[in-house]
Amino acid sequence: MIPKRILITGASGLVGAELTANLMKGGHQVAHLGRTKRQGNVPSYTWDVDKGYIEEGALQGIDSIIHLAGAGIADKPWTARRKQEILESRTRSSTLLYQTLKNTQHQVKSFISASAIGYYGFGGSEEVFTESSKAGTDFLADVVKAWEHEVDRIQELNIRIVKIRIGIVLSNKGGALKEIAKPVRWGAGAPLGNGKQPMSWIHIDDLCAMFRYAVENENLIGAYNGVAPQWSSNREVTRAIAKALHRPLLLPPVPSFVMKLMLGEMANLVLLGSKVSSEKIQQTGFKFQFEDLTTAIESFYRK
Repeated sequence: MIPKRILITGASGLVGAELTANLMKGGHQVAHLGRTKRQGNVPSYTWDVDKGYIEEGALQGIDSIIHLAGAGIADKPWTARRKQEILESRTRSSTLLYQTLKNTQHQVKSFISASAIGYYGFGGSEEVFTESSKAGTDFLADVVKAWEHEVDRIQELNIRIVKIRIGIVLSNKGGALKEIAKPVRWGAGAPLGNGKQPMSWIHIDDLCAMFRYAVENENLIGAYNGVAPQWSSNREVTRAIAKALHRPLLLPPVPSFVMKLMLGEMANLVLLGSKVSSEKIQQTGFKFQFEDLTTAIESFYRK
């Protein structure tokens, strides 16, 4: 494997730091592109999507771009303004990268973009979604469709495109696992809604390995689901966390109407799940380190 120089956008997020370490451990050189300069041993460049600006030199010597940038889906209530921010942070940043690659001399050969299983919608159906399944019709599905559309334009520039449709990322440093674990630690954990809704999850180590795999394997093209081989119900995830933390689950499930009162439309993120297949990426030879939910969760809480 020939070491590559990789530029990561959105490196300050949950995945970015872990992915940087993974890539560097694999012998690659990494640089970051973000709204502010970052301190540390990784070269850092700035961009301003609103002004259409990318710092000069950011693409110099870069072989591959990993595009993670985008406003957090669950960070703030879904007001009309926030929804627009969620959409445009993804589409406009992708457009800026396309325009910069089109109009600048560079040696970029591959573009690996984050995407999301929200592409398939959260209708609560029993369908098992594959990369060839139709897109959903809800807000997040519309966001992901528009996002992927802008990323796909980069193919016109003779650059290999890979889109990783990420599921629920399990990490003890943020995201869903940390939020579910908070009440469990205090003995107040409970499934949400009926608890049966499927959660298509992935351990952060496997997700980082998948991005690195996409960089290193030139045969990978198009969309791949970034989920573990086995999905689990919300109840199973909550129980597994409680078991790992040695805490009881004493409370009844939190009713759906309570979640909707608290979160509004955003409640669908936790009340309606989807079953998503990882078979396509596995068929390319990718091996998961964490296929089992219990093993995945316990990896974060071992002494």
